[in-house]
Amino acid sequence: MFLFIHGSFGSLDKISGGFHMMKKLTLAILLVSSASHAAVFDFSGSINFHKDVVKLGFTLNQTNTDVKVWTDSFRNGVNFDPITAVWQKSGQDWKLLEQNDDDGSIAAGQTRYDSGLKFTSLGAGEYLFTIATYNNSAVGPLLSNGFVFDGQAPIRLEDWNQPANGLNRGKEWSVHLSGVDTVTPVPEPETYALMGMGLLGLLGAARRRKAAA
Repeated sequence: MFLFIHGSFGSLDKISGGFHMMKKLTLAILLVSSASHAAVFDFSGSINFHKDVVKLGFTLNQTNTDVKVWTDSFRNGVNFDPITAVWQKSGQDWKLLEQNDDDGSIAAGQTRYDSGLKFTSLGAGEYLFTIATYNNSAVGPLLSNGFVFDGQAPIRLEDWNQPANGLNRGKEWSVHLSGVDTVTPVPEPETYALMGMGLLGLLGAARRRKAAA
């Protein structure tokens, strides 16, 4: 998996491992940090397997009384049924604050089995927003405890009979975050490993060219 950044305000694509992400920002967000709580950060992509978990890190510079995170990709059964959770940084781990299966009432565009969370008070700090397939919920109070499907063999989404939803659900996901200051996609560990391998390959090629010159 490799990460590429392109476009005027960028889209971050994660290729060959499962999903790509699109992040849309306005010039006002980039230039006026004080306006960030009024902004909505939008991400979309796709997953390959039933046990995949998408992770987005976000930060708050100060306590906010109106933080929302939500999906709008279910589209009445066109795509998989999502389950979401928000975690707070706790030492070297992440502590589960809340998780949700179905809440289509947070914003326009959601349908019956979309998911999301609303917080009326969230303190300054680092947080994590995770998106998984129903019912791949968190096993325990810490992220390191894992998810229900972790021990299962991966099943391609097009072949998976999702509980309560059946076969032939799409792979696409779309999420939004409001009331936060920054949002950063979190690559899976294998992404870092492959990026390192790619960098080593580039260094090796550069040395060979230098030696041949």
